[in-house]
Amino acid sequence: MRGSRLKRRVTALGSAGALVTATLIAGAVTAPSANASTAARQGLDREARGAAIAAARAAETGIDWQDCPADWGLPKPIQCGWVTVPLDYAEPHGKQIKLAVDRIGNTGTQEERQGALIYNPGGPGGSGLRFPTRVTGKNPVWAGIAEAYDFVGFDPRGVGRSTPISCADPQEFVKAPKPDPVPDSEADKLAQRKLAREYAEGCHERSGAMLPHMTTPNTARDLDVIRAALGEKKLNYLGVSYGTYLGAVYGTLFPGHVRRMVLDSVVNPSRDKIWYQANLDQDVAFETRWRDWQDWVAANDATYHLGDTRAEVQQKWLQLRADAKKNPIGGVVGPAELISFFQSAPYYDSAWATVAAVFSKYVAGDTQALVDAAAPDLSDTAGNAASENGNAVYTAVECTDAKWPTSWRTWDRDNTRLHRDYPFLTWANAWMNLPCATWPVKQRTPVDVKTGKGLPGVLIVQSERDAATPYGGAVELHQRFKGSRLITERDAGSHGVTGLVNPCVNDRVDAYLLTGKLDGADVTCAPHATPKP
Repeated sequence: MRGSRLKRRVTALGSAGALVTATLIAGAVTAPSANASTAARQGLDREARGAAIAAARAAETGIDWQDCPADWGLPKPIQCGWVTVPLDYAEPHGKQIKLAVDRIGNTGTQEERQGALIYNPGGPGGSGLRFPTRVTGKNPVWAGIAEAYDFVGFDPRGVGRSTPISCADPQEFVKAPKPDPVPDSEADKLAQRKLAREYAEGCHERSGAMLPHMTTPNTARDLDVIRAALGEKKLNYLGVSYGTYLGAVYGTLFPGHVRRMVLDSVVNPSRDKIWYQANLDQDVAFETRWRDWQDWVAANDATYHLGDTRAEVQQKWLQLRADAKKNPIGGVVGPAELISFFQSAPYYDSAWATVAAVFSKYVAGDTQALVDAAAPDLSDTAGNAASENGNAVYTAVECTDAKWPTSWRTWDRDNTRLHRDYPFLTWANAWMNLPCATWPVKQRTPVDVKTGKGLPGVLIVQSERDAATPYGGAVELHQRFKGSRLITERDAGSHGVTGLVNPCVNDRVDAYLLTGKLDGADVTCAPHATPKP
């Protein structure tokens, strides 16, 4: 689904296998030595100086706004432009890359205008260029905020129009069926390990010059250059999913540059979680939300006829999976493709009815609906290139951001253990991230997210049962950002809360962005409406 307020991140294809959630997530980090810490600090100082130079340059240059190129698919009066940033902030006068940006002006008066609101939808690897269409599409959830703010989107470095990277031929990348992500034997594991290693090598072959610089801190520095190019003294920012981690890193590196910041569906910013452990946590949370969906399907058995208990619905899922493994449906939909399609239900409530209807048709004998929903479309070369690019950026950022276990024994132990109780996503997620075990460029130490001088109150929004970014991440960030407020959507689990209709949440987001007002204490909201069958 693509939520009204949430640009769904590219659903991406694991190197080896399953089209899988690339929302975020994976690095066991060893404690750096004193010498390493000093060297890292000096590197950060150089990069901070480079970021200041690049921002000053951008403030002088500005952005040459024009009508958007026709093939970008952005309606007037949205305008497009470019911001130039250093590839390597330690060398601010060295190689430069271009980032694509777009905007639509505020809908209110000049007196009502409070500046630009910049958006990141997550990923890593998601494009933010659709953000201004919330105004052209007259999305009611955003109408009040649009009166006060220009809506500004951008493609982060490596994404889409912004010096895109690639790790594989896009048409080969989407071909199906992929191997079943759940291994039956050691031979299956060896085959998947080989695919992951080849994928990492492909990233280096096709995009090697960019890889060392594909990090969250660099994207945060890019964000500050965009702020400066817009002529904004301070940043107003909305980040969803991985966009919350980008916001957390920005708030740590540039605390005095933040004006308002809304972080929705939060990646746990602890160095112990980025990124290996965060992905393992995701596997557990996906199982919980998968069961929530099955309970809903069972409660609506009169519509879907898939069983009136969770156990019956699960049995039909296991039967579907076994059928597809034995004989891929339509010759192209195997277990990997099923996971890719069905995972949208634990992600987003808006996908619940769609996924259940396709499942129901299959059980009733209509296989074509499932093929249409889950199989790749080889004629959609632009869409396939976007999927491949999204997965390449996801992999590059997570693998370069942090140290990952290099020992297969660690991966095998952790994922075998988790799969016993949380089988829906575990192995698919593991293979998607395994290129990080043989990553060909230096892996960094994540930023220690914390409150710096000048950081204002940040608004954090999180549903209790989110699969992609488990609830503990919001609590962790809330503790790290002093003066922040946490809005919890109770008994809900849709990923990306600010785009849903829930006045308890919407009114507070509006009040914060329009007036800077935060509640005196954290708030718990009742859930948004349950999907209708």
